Amino acid sequence: MDGIAAALGDAARWRLVELLAERPRSVGELAELTGLRQPQTTKHLQTLARAGLVTVFPLGQRRVYALEAEPLAAFAGRLTDLAKEIEAHQGERDAVARYREAVEAETAAADQDRWADGRAFGFERALPAARDVVWRHWTDPALLASWWAPPSMTITTCLLEPRPGGRAALAYRDADGEYRAEGWVRVADEPGRLAFDLAVTGPASFTGHYDVELTPLPGGTRLRLGLRITATTIEAAPAIAGIETGWIQVLDRLTEVLTQRKG
Repeated sequence: MDGIAAALGDAARWRLVELLAERPRSVGELAELTGLRQPQTTKHLQTLARAGLVTVFPLGQRRVYALEAEPLAAFAGRLTDLAKEIEAHQGERDAVARYREAVEAETAAADQDRWADGRAFGFERALPAARDVVWRHWTDPALLASWWAPPSMTITTCLLEPRPGGRAALAYRDADGEYRAEGWVRVADEPGRLAFDLAVTGPASFTGHYDVELTPLPGGTRLRLGLRITATTIEAAPAIAGIETGWIQVLDRLTEVLTQRKG
């Protein structure tokens, strides 16, 4: 596929392919139709031949080239597969588009520090696991690390100590940078309620005050997550813009992890 893509990624060679799709043609005819010199035409045809796209037929003093349908069909099939893959993950692309719009709006609104103080968010999920299982996925570091980060991020620190005054910490990174937050657990009422604060470090800082409530449901648990932010800086606008989308993705991941565990 790489060789075919490279061979087709030239306007002159693409034109040769279009002409050869109609019928086999000689080098001289192709040069005349494209306006290229014969040595240039021959060089392009050799590139197409190395990619398996054309076959040359020496006919006395003439060299006639014919296009091969099979590699083009295989390449077209690969492009179709890629298009289907994009469609299958359209939700992730839509999330990026929503995040871009939110970043633009929040950046325009961030005119001074503490500009977003007091803003609140609420999230709710019906989870396919008992309360004690969900509680462990919030308080066991290994289980917490299995879901508590946006997609494509690598967790480096993940901790919620289930006791008042216990340490709360989250750090993850990707190729573009690192996110770190430190804080403390305020309430740990096993297995019903967990409240904690996390202060994001660095210039793009803010503090999140989280309150997680777990109530029993038939066959599962209802999770309600409240989040209020304070100490917001102007530089935190992109991070604040991503709070809603990020937590939706993270809770989707928690749901997926618990569903897999149940299965």
